[in-house]
Amino acid sequence: MIKFENTIKILVYLSLFLFLIIKCSKNDIDDNEINVVSNIDSESKDSSPEITLSTEINDFIWKGLNQYYYWQSDVSNLADSKATTESEYIALLNSQQNSKEFFEDLLHQEDRFSWIEEDYEVLENQLSGTTASNGMKFQLYVREDGESIIGAVTYVLPESDAFSKGLKRGDIFNSVNNNKLNFDNYVSLLYGEQKTYSIQLVNYDPENDLVTSRDVSVTLNKEENFQEVPVHNTSIIEHGSKKVGYVMYNKFLGTIDSNGDGETDRDFNEELIDLFVYLKNQNLDELVLDLRYNGGGSVNTCTYLASLITGQFTGTIFAKQIWNEKIMAFIEDRNSNDDPSDDLNFDNYFTDLRPDGNPLPSLGLNRLYVLTSNRTASSSELLINGLTPHIDIIQIGLKTVGKNVGSITLYDYTDNDQQIKNSKHKYAMQPIVLKIANSENFADYNYGLEPDIEYREKASNLGTIGDKTEPLLSLALDHISGSSKKKVEVKEFLIPLSEPEIARTQQMLVDRISLKLLEDFKNYN
Repeated sequence: MIKFENTIKILVYLSLFLFLIIKCSKNDIDDNEINVVSNIDSESKDSSPEITLSTEINDFIWKGLNQYYYWQSDVSNLADSKATTESEYIALLNSQQNSKEFFEDLLHQEDRFSWIEEDYEVLENQLSGTTASNGMKFQLYVREDGESIIGAVTYVLPESDAFSKGLKRGDIFNSVNNNKLNFDNYVSLLYGEQKTYSIQLVNYDPENDLVTSRDVSVTLNKEENFQEVPVHNTSIIEHGSKKVGYVMYNKFLGTIDSNGDGETDRDFNEELIDLFVYLKNQNLDELVLDLRYNGGGSVNTCTYLASLITGQFTGTIFAKQIWNEKIMAFIEDRNSNDDPSDDLNFDNYFTDLRPDGNPLPSLGLNRLYVLTSNRTASSSELLINGLTPHIDIIQIGLKTVGKNVGSITLYDYTDNDQQIKNSKHKYAMQPIVLKIANSENFADYNYGLEPDIEYREKASNLGTIGDKTEPLLSLALDHISGSSKKKVEVKEFLIPLSEPEIARTQQMLVDRISLKLLEDFKNYN
């Protein structure tokens, strides 16, 4: 018989920056061993279904999606009935030898964000913000001719190679390794495997869409396992009679365990809390939170940030998790029994406590300014949506991505304690498993959250992060002071290009769920 006990350890991540680690146990030592009991006679044994490595990987994929995928009930090939008959189930697993394509074929048409990796270490690094990086963050644009491309540096990571080379926000480049950027080469030149490349800087005249060389070439080297720091910039601005805090926050990162030994290497939650201790001591009138480049991360960290900003809503709901029909039915059934002690609650609440139980500082704000762009996603959107029922949110910039769903990391394990990953392969997947709503049950922002004041960054006029003249921050300050002066718009012929596979950086990662809960859920099914 095929052994269907779930042997997948789950790290549940929701696109804000929060790690949800789920552990499932099993009775089988090797969950990848598919034992076929054939119904055919011994003379036809050579007709038995072939069990290959891809069959085993696809078995891992199907079981994980069948159990946790948000759209499981809407995908016919993920129906429980597909595993009723061994021969039909194995035929389904063998229908696609390419496991990545098998995974893709099982996804719902509305799913823009689930993905799979052949090497789980690559996936883990993406989630933790630890990747090979030269520190240059940029936006690419198509010029008026519709073919040539230029790039604008949006920000530079501290202590990176780009930082040491003097690159700064607003620098423009049009060539890599002396090759002019175009649709045919920009992906391979800027997003390829090469660790070193050079960029050629230029001046850009937006009025005439004219590029002129600066005769400056900068060679950039990627550092392996470079750790991006979430808080990129903090400043205190005196604006009229108001004292305004400004924070550019680029990733919802919690605790980091870089080598997987269970020991925390760096606690970004505590660093964020320490920042708010400082902000509280400044006696701020207003706070501008810059999330324009924040693709999300930990939901837990997002909940802490919401609590740090407010402080007057402790114990009330910040966000609600909506899982697939199987899991929601399990929760409803569990909560309908006569024993309230084992009731399940998947809501996230405002808190006044640090992770260690000590008091959490808070600003007590009733209004928050948030700067957004078409890269603002997942936990960033959750923060906005979760706070909206409680305080006034003034959103400035562009409509957000519209990622109102969260994912988990699924691994394949070979032992009962979920300590030994399958030695035959290193696949791991990051499927969408839930939708997240605010306390008023609003979760339908899959097309993005609209700004109150719309503004698109201009490559030729990016300004300096944290400076009161930077265009987006300037709009926030004008609103704070009640200014109605008209902004002079810079005319540009540039069309922004989307970054390849950017969805992988737009994350909403969930809290730890108990082993007991998952054991009960497995038995329930």
